[in-house]
Amino acid sequence: MSAAPALLPAERRVLLLLAAVQFVNIVDFMMVMPLGPDFARELGIAPDKLGVIGGSYTAAAAVAGVLGSTFLDRFDRRNALLLANLGLAFGTAVAALADGLGGLLAARVLAGLFGGPATALTYAVVTDLIPAERRGRAMGVVMGAFSIASVLGVPAGLELARIGGWRTPFLVVAGAGLAVGLLSRALLPPMRGHLERGAPTGGLAELLGRPLVLGALALNFSGLLARFSLIPFISAFVLLNLGLPRGDLGGLYMLGGVASLLTLRVVGPMVDRVGMMRVYWAATVALTVTTGLAFLIEPPILPPTLLFPLFMASTSGANVALQTLFAAVPQASERARYQSAQSAVQHLGAAAGASLGTLLLDGGDPTRLVGVPRIAVFSMAVTLLLPLGAAWVQGRLRAAPAPAVPPG
Repeated sequence: MSAAPALLPAERRVLLLLAAVQFVNIVDFMMVMPLGPDFARELGIAPDKLGVIGGSYTAAAAVAGVLGSTFLDRFDRRNALLLANLGLAFGTAVAALADGLGGLLAARVLAGLFGGPATALTYAVVTDLIPAERRGRAMGVVMGAFSIASVLGVPAGLELARIGGWRTPFLVVAGAGLAVGLLSRALLPPMRGHLERGAPTGGLAELLGRPLVLGALALNFSGLLARFSLIPFISAFVLLNLGLPRGDLGGLYMLGGVASLLTLRVVGPMVDRVGMMRVYWAATVALTVTTGLAFLIEPPILPPTLLFPLFMASTSGANVALQTLFAAVPQASERARYQSAQSAVQHLGAAAGASLGTLLLDGGDPTRLVGVPRIAVFSMAVTLLLPLGAAWVQGRLRAAPAPAVPPG
């Protein structure tokens, strides 16, 4: 078994910059709901409207994904990434100036319209710059931004709000977005290779008309559907059903973020070394077993402080394997277009999963969540089917004329 090829120093510098772009984007999205009680009290927003504020960003990002898939590949990726970061920073700064529900909703929609393309462009740049044999390791570096945001970003935002008020985190994140946008413009090379190979042929309809693209997007949607049927309810489940003290919730998420970050450091090189499918099957089995132990047995036989990190670690491992596979689906001239469509599908899958999870729960008992095992069974069933879809996508890639197929 050969060792996974190491990233070159120049590649690592670029990946750390892209991880910073992702970190700002993720913190911008993740911090809003924890800050909800603070700005709801000051702006006179009813608590039941907080979900609308969170959903406005997701909906805007999904729309931006569809729109971006029609034009993003027509521009230098460096310039497009700068514009996306500047728009995200501006929308986040506007949120700090909101004086009511309407203004805050408009600001979050604006942020989502630029945040979705920023993510798509980030992964397009990774795929453009990093060869297939080092792409698993590269994806692990960039996707580590989610774990760092969980461990550091969200707690820091909450502390800033405690010290300086709820507007302070929005201003700080906006400033960080401006900084990473300008750094990306200064440090990234011009990225016009996809244009020099020829302008993207066809439009969104042509892209979505390919069985390989449709299969990859369906696989992506199904993965988010399975995970987000459970994820929005985890905090309520451990508090209400398992009796975890409210003061321990932040520490639980920090443990999950650390576990996810450590997993990404191991799994990225492993994908390059032993193959995407082997890693994906192992992560799928681990995720299914962990989901069953955590949500089918009440009280669980293992504590939440162990099960939740295992859940996050196995989820992260599966994500790295799949993103390495998906990176090989589009041609060079259409990577941003494909990533935008994928971003839209991911946001739609997350929203559909959360909605389905709500439907599967039994309402009426404010003291606990009733029906969580039904959601867990659904999530486990879909999760176990996903590797079959991944194998189909990889088979189609290998049958293509000259695909950059990840090993395994």
